[in-house]
Amino acid sequence: MDLDYSPADDAFRADIRAWLEANLPQTLRDKVLNHKRLSRDDIVSWHRLLGQKGWSAPAWPVEWGGPGWTEVQRHIWDAECGRIGAPIVLPFGVSMVAPVLMKYGSEAQKRYYLPRILAGTDWWCQGYSEPGSGSDLASLRTRAVRVKDDSGDHYVVNGQKTWTTLGQHADMMFCLVRTDPAAKKQEGISFLLVDMKTPGITVRPIITLDEDHEVNEVFFEDVKVPAENLVGEENRGWTYAKYLLGHERTGIARVGASNRELAFLKSVALKQKKNGKPLLHDPVFAARVAAVEIELMALEVTAERVIASSGNGRGPGPEASMLKIKGTEIQQALTELMLDAVGPLAAPFDPAFLEGKHPHAAGGDDDAAPLAAYYFNYRKTSIYGGSNEIQKNIIAQMILGI
Repeated sequence: MDLDYSPADDAFRADIRAWLEANLPQTLRDKVLNHKRLSRDDIVSWHRLLGQKGWSAPAWPVEWGGPGWTEVQRHIWDAECGRIGAPIVLPFGVSMVAPVLMKYGSEAQKRYYLPRILAGTDWWCQGYSEPGSGSDLASLRTRAVRVKDDSGDHYVVNGQKTWTTLGQHADMMFCLVRTDPAAKKQEGISFLLVDMKTPGITVRPIITLDEDHEVNEVFFEDVKVPAENLVGEENRGWTYAKYLLGHERTGIARVGASNRELAFLKSVALKQKKNGKPLLHDPVFAARVAAVEIELMALEVTAERVIASSGNGRGPGPEASMLKIKGTEIQQALTELMLDAVGPLAAPFDPAFLEGKHPHAAGGDDDAAPLAAYYFNYRKTSIYGGSNEIQKNIIAQMILGI
């Protein structure tokens, strides 16, 4: 079943596009379109601007402050944000922990945390991966022991998380911990909400190949987490973790952003010359661009078919794995083609230039300067959110029945 846009959908798109054109700050748009790095303030200010309009959480129901949009409207919103170059709203709070709280959290947790997530008051990070527990997440070893003493009813957490994205900014972490070491590995895991200011937490930066501080190691040493911060039931965290990952994988496809990057690639390839002609007119390079464009068109149609066949309120199914695989492969192919298009002009990338501190610090073509870092950073997309190899296993088991 294909997705048919109604006149009301077309009017919604026109309204969204007009609002974004009028309200997206040009400084943020320029950073996104030119592949420069966003600061914490950039991300928070955009979240709060959307919050004033009631659009910071497009998938949320009206009950919790969302706009109550249909899946088609959310798809249109994502496409238009991608087209214009809007920063993403960080998914950790809005799209990942919030759906878990809505479905499994206590009433007290919903009343306290959901308004803060919606308003951008709390910055959330994800405490899933550990050294040795990445794709095999259920093998995690961070331990939480429940203790009742004079200081109250709490868990004492010890262990380590890694690849914690933007954890250096975080106020809160949703964290998987092992609460029953004797149980089968999926059955002894719990889901805790951890205040990152709690004594005993140490955040250490991991500087990646693109010279950015995006990810971190997080260490827990006798960290006390109130028992009321347990989501759902003890030892049922694997169920909640899988539910969360479905929401994460659906958002990773980023069709709208890839359409924007395809247009950027073509503009760069038109400026670069080969044998005196635009590189985009070279038959071999043009064929590579066309192949990615066809894949992207197919991904967009697939995403629309998933939306059209989805029941209202149904959580993401194994189809999310399909979107995640193809979406990330296309993102990587686009960054590779960009790098190939500019050749040696991409070599002198400068972190100061990427952070907007020195507009011409890279000393070369402004389009080309960030592309090496952009390429390096996007090598991660086929790994995070569950590696693509794991997604293929999910498809084989849950869709093909193998």
